Amino acid sequence: MEQSGLLNLNNIKSVHFIGIGGISMSGLAEILLNRGCSVSGSDVKHSTIASKLGDKGVKIYIGHNENNIDNPDLVIYTAAVKEDNPELIKSRQLNIPTIERSTLLGEIMKSFPFTLTVSGTHGKTTTTSMLSMILLQAELDPTIHIGGELKAINGSTRIGSNKYFIAEACEYVESFLKFHPYLAIILNIEEDHLDFFKNIDHIKSSFLKYMQLVPQNGYVVANYDDENIVSLLKELNCNIITYGIDSKDAMWVAKDITYNNLGFPSFSVYKNNEKIIQIELKVPGKHNVSNSLAAISASYSLGCNINQIKLGLENYTGTHRRFEVKGVVDDIHVVDDYAHHPSEIKATLEASKNRNHNNIWCVFQPHTYTRTKLLLDEFSYAFKDANTVIISDIYSAREIDTGEINSSMLVQKISALGQKAIYIPEFSSIVEYLNQNVSSGDLIITMGAGDIYNVGEMFLNAKKNTGCKLVV
Repeated sequence: MEQSGLLNLNNIKSVHFIGIGGISMSGLAEILLNRGCSVSGSDVKHSTIASKLGDKGVKIYIGHNENNIDNPDLVIYTAAVKEDNPELIKSRQLNIPTIERSTLLGEIMKSFPFTLTVSGTHGKTTTTSMLSMILLQAELDPTIHIGGELKAINGSTRIGSNKYFIAEACEYVESFLKFHPYLAIILNIEEDHLDFFKNIDHIKSSFLKYMQLVPQNGYVVANYDDENIVSLLKELNCNIITYGIDSKDAMWVAKDITYNNLGFPSFSVYKNNEKIIQIELKVPGKHNVSNSLAAISASYSLGCNINQIKLGLENYTGTHRRFEVKGVVDDIHVVDDYAHHPSEIKATLEASKNRNHNNIWCVFQPHTYTRTKLLLDEFSYAFKDANTVIISDIYSAREIDTGEINSSMLVQKISALGQKAIYIPEFSSIVEYLNQNVSSGDLIITMGAGDIYNVGEMFLNAKKNTGCKLVV
């Protein structure tokens, strides 16, 4: 439970972050550090992210301990922090204001006249990155806060001017209702996070509340291919911009989509049925055509010219863990992707089909027991474009294993559809299986929001240790 009182960030001189090593928390710490705050933070283990903050003057503690609380003005914690955390308990005993991460993000947004947010069940990090690249190209000097690492800004956060702020807006536990968007991109609305939401109607109602936060002179940029989004637009009292691939009634439309041998799409962009420009992306898949349309229509409404938009998009080469090529060894391509929802898996595997390869080996780590259980049927149909599917144990994240669901059940469902699926719990055993079965010209793609990326790295290292030449 938050203890924030009447929070005024202008009066905050020292801040402590519980869980500072996370992507979002570390970025927020950097923003406050740039504002002149004294910043400290703790996390359960060492990380590159925490080390970078330490180099910038942040006091880092490894492990959670009440002695880490040195009477700061404010304590920030993540949703993963439990009520019995010793630092949280100590802060409240000392009557230090404590707020959750999303509350701080919302407060930071208040100081920007133009806050641009990207929400949806999937595609947030990629679209936020695309939008960021365009505004950087247009020299609008945005402050950026992304849920992934973008090479162009050397991390997840960029400190820019105090005019434009770009950020992801996550719907989980309705945290995005604490935000203050001037322009809100809505990519898609599907069933997910069902450990919090009751059903799709509950999810839609939350997205509607979020879109209604946009002021009358602001913008909602809506995917017109998504029926759940379209059904909510009539309830809004702001400027509405629509985009789509399959819907010809959208304001912005992509046509004539083709793919090169890496699966990168080229397409024509139409605005109100008039061809505007031709775009060539350096990230694969039809889903990224849709994501780029969102970024195009949003940035155009902000005054970016179409050539700046084109250059910004064509300079975007991807974000960490979003179809990230980890390496090539013996002409075996190893890719990692964050996909952990059935729709994301389908889109990523469909994009993989457009690349030159022989067989696709998909190594999937289910993320959370709740998602796996409630979307089990959807997951079983999601892998149709893979030749072989290897399923590891479920990554529990914030949940406890109740024994109701396991990876073997998903393997049985996939196998029942006539597709080759194998349950291999241990990463080392997965690597051994791949070594014995994968051939030159094949594609290995690791998928999941947990630590499954280690499998690809272990495979590449094993090959390298046998004398194979690794290309990164």
